Amino acid sequence: MSKLVTIYGGSGFVGRYIARRMAKEGWRVRVAVRNPNEALFVKPYGVVGQVEPVFCNIRDDASVAAVMDGADAVVNCVGILAPKGPNTFESVQADGAARIARIAAAQGVSQLVQISAIGADASSDSDYARTKGEGEAAVLAAFPSAVILRPSVIFGSEDQFFNKFAGMTRFGPVLPIVGADTKFQPVWVDDVAQAAVVAATGRAAAGIYELGGPDVATFRDLMAQMLRVIDRRRLVINLPFGIAKIVAGVLGAVQSLSLGIVKAPVTTDQVKNLSKDNVVSAQARGFADLGIVPTDLEAVLPDYLWRFRPSGQYDAIKKSAKNLKNA
Repeated sequence: MSKLVTIYGGSGFVGRYIARRMAKEGWRVRVAVRNPNEALFVKPYGVVGQVEPVFCNIRDDASVAAVMDGADAVVNCVGILAPKGPNTFESVQADGAARIARIAAAQGVSQLVQISAIGADASSDSDYARTKGEGEAAVLAAFPSAVILRPSVIFGSEDQFFNKFAGMTRFGPVLPIVGADTKFQPVWVDDVAQAAVVAATGRAAAGIYELGGPDVATFRDLMAQMLRVIDRRRLVINLPFGIAKIVAGVLGAVQSLSLGIVKAPVTTDQVKNLSKDNVVSAQARGFADLGIVPTDLEAVLPDYLWRFRPSGQYDAIKKSAKNLKNA
């Protein structure tokens, strides 16, 4: 019988790519999610019955253990950018990761892969980075042979980075950002998925790997590149960190008072993270150690950001027609 992998958060941005790749490797894939009915799109990733979404609450031992039963490998992709209700940074990224690793060790799972993030640090003043670091420590304590992957900002057709800022360009001539000089090393989601598959199938040594794309760029430079791709001119304005914290605090209060109807575009915790470079460390193991050549940002962005161009998919055609008319 084919081997079985349980992917916690397997219908999320990164998880769905891992699920697709594991299915192509011939594995049975159990996609553990909070809302299985919303994850039915993963079923066609394999043959009938090969990929199945199942309910799981990673805050509950019994739920985590049930979906892990019989698994040869486990991948934990669960993470949040902002807390919501009972899904706090601590309950999801620290306690949830610890629970999965502890139960995986108890059940005799062969391989465990934890998706973390560059900047994970148990001593960080950012709740996001701190709980990522605490989660890593708990995973390695319970499952020393685990592989931990720390990607930089991840891009791809479902991302919450370039899609978010490209969408903002539709509402005015100014594009406000925080941390314009902060450096990033954007990494393609499918490259991260490939790294996870290498680890889940036992082809990677245990330990921590930092994953970044071929290029390092500042936040401002990434926005300039995005604007070129979507063929829009916008004035990129950098908000100083002090002002950004105040704005984030006020907007966070508005979100709370509106019961979430009004969404804060940035949180105070995200402002803290934006003050630190998000690039691969000099001595860190990375893609090269996994036998993977990362994909360039320029090769992917046009494939999914075209819809933000003034004329969408017809933008190039309209330009060509305009040039013919002027000629």
